[in-house]
Amino acid sequence: MSKVIPLLNKDGIEKMKVAGQLASEVLQMLDPHVKAGVSTGFLDDLAYKHITEVQNAIPACLNYHGYPYTLCTSINHVVCHGMPDHERILKDGDIINIDVTVIKDGYYGDTSAMWIIGEGSVMANRLCTVAQDALYAGISVVKNGAKLGDIGAEIEKIVLPERFSIVREFCGHGIGTEFHCEPQVLHYGKAGTGVELKTGMALTIEPMINQGVWQTKIMKDGWTAITKDRKLSAQWEHTLIVTDNGCIITTGRPDEDLSWVKS
Repeated sequence: MSKVIPLLNKDGIEKMKVAGQLASEVLQMLDPHVKAGVSTGFLDDLAYKHITEVQNAIPACLNYHGYPYTLCTSINHVVCHGMPDHERILKDGDIINIDVTVIKDGYYGDTSAMWIIGEGSVMANRLCTVAQDALYAGISVVKNGAKLGDIGAEIEKIVLPERFSIVREFCGHGIGTEFHCEPQVLHYGKAGTGVELKTGMALTIEPMINQGVWQTKIMKDGWTAITKDRKLSAQWEHTLIVTDNGCIITTGRPDEDLSWVKS
């Protein structure tokens, strides 16, 4: 991974917007299918066909360092990188994060969202809400001249009073014509510290919030990360581009109110 933090020009920004909206569109397309009785393998098949046949784009995760699927489907105590499986059938009470990255014209759009199957428990609903609020809190301080530590500090303000924990072993990242590049975006930290954000930087914010301890464990498949105490985990992710006064969220969805975001 390059240590240089790339800055996008106008053409790059426009292409990032397109890639981001394609990634968002995949989640919107999947939404009616994310329900009890459906397998995560089926969802993966739908996403692959939509990206390759409808969007004429490339699923970034497929074959990335040998990863064999289009989506990451992380259920309940799976923190991230859960692998789709035709034998894993969603059932009432499950929570699932679906993470998708699309490449279009050489640029990447990376996003994820949570679903609660059925009504879900009080805890599941609370955790998913706090995780999304944490993402928005991190986004709210992004602008030219802000520091990466500001993002983590804002996320902590949301999460820690709820007595949830923030995963430390995975983080957000720079993105553009590379899937993962500098800077690393930690979801905890101290305001006023870290790399200074500059107009044209593109990055993901994707806080993973755990019901219990923040520590994780990698399963034997080499990909699936679970909470060490097997309690629930939730995550939301957006790709964004730093501007003079705020940011552009490239992966926003129609079901979100992002009118508060300064661009």
